[in-house]
Amino acid sequence: MPPYEPVDKPDIKGRKQIFDVYLKGITLDGEVDKYSGRLAALTPGFSGADISNICNEAAILAARRSKVKVDMRDFETATERVIGGLESKKVMSLEERRIVAYHEAGHAIAGWNLEHADPLLKVTIVPRGSGALGFAQYLPKEIFLRTRDQILDMVCMALAGRAAEQVFFGRVTTGAADDLRRVTQIVYQMVQVYGMNERVGQVSFPREEGQFGPADRLYSNATSELIDEEVKAIVAEAYTRTLKLVEERREQVRLVAELLLEKETITNNDVAGLIGKRPHGSNKEYEEYASSGWGASPSESPAAEPAAEVDKDASGSSGGNGGATLSPAFYKDPNHPSDRRVQ
Repeated sequence: MPPYEPVDKPDIKGRKQIFDVYLKGITLDGEVDKYSGRLAALTPGFSGADISNICNEAAILAARRSKVKVDMRDFETATERVIGGLESKKVMSLEERRIVAYHEAGHAIAGWNLEHADPLLKVTIVPRGSGALGFAQYLPKEIFLRTRDQILDMVCMALAGRAAEQVFFGRVTTGAADDLRRVTQIVYQMVQVYGMNERVGQVSFPREEGQFGPADRLYSNATSELIDEEVKAIVAEAYTRTLKLVEERREQVRLVAELLLEKETITNNDVAGLIGKRPHGSNKEYEEYASSGWGASPSESPAAEPAAEVDKDASGSSGGNGGATLSPAFYKDPNHPSDRRVQ
């Protein structure tokens, strides 16, 4: 029996081709090519199985609404369900709902203002069956190498929810547990694997498959302590930077949070209308998707260029997010037994 070889997740061209296959069996409110291009841009990091689930879910949603054709709204709702699960009837107190809104607004505003952060598509405080009390959806660049500055912006964005809680309520909650775990994993990779720390040096100590306990490590206890110290120092510095950012953009966070409390779900266009355009440029796929209008079918609005024409191919491994391309900032319910998330 040949050895198992993992299959990489498809890039934007591959996702468009997969959507082309699945969409041919669905009656669409527009041309297949236009839908597949926009959906490929919307779903970085998705596997072929995820794409199949989105198409099936969108068709079911349209049928439940007694629609003759499936449109972009159905696909966007389906994508949200694949990412965060079904909407939940969970009842939250007004105080909890307010904390969730400011937490998610913190993530959104940090991503809006940090140069290397992924641009926002949508943020919601509607609870999900996966245990998420809210999440934000972004559209990142499909890149294979990341710099230290890019990774640190990712870390700050992940910490911004907790920073917003600290700034606006004077205390933090358990809701940032998943954010903190992601931050810890990312920073340990910076120091231990990518050689992005001066004190530890240009060395790499990845955890080998089958490794068990300190006896199998390639480094000493002293080096282990040094790695721990540097990780704590980097996270502390990033949190201080994030607190400063949230304080400086306090009014922006407040405006977004209050709009979330009013509407529950808002898009990049809502945020731009409140606080102005994102100060840093966004990637081509994001600009095309955002400019076409959320919820509008390709037959109703300018469509994104077919993703197959966008040359994003490169070789190598993902640097910094472990292959993660869709990065919702989940505000996790610590009492929920599941740990389902998209990184």
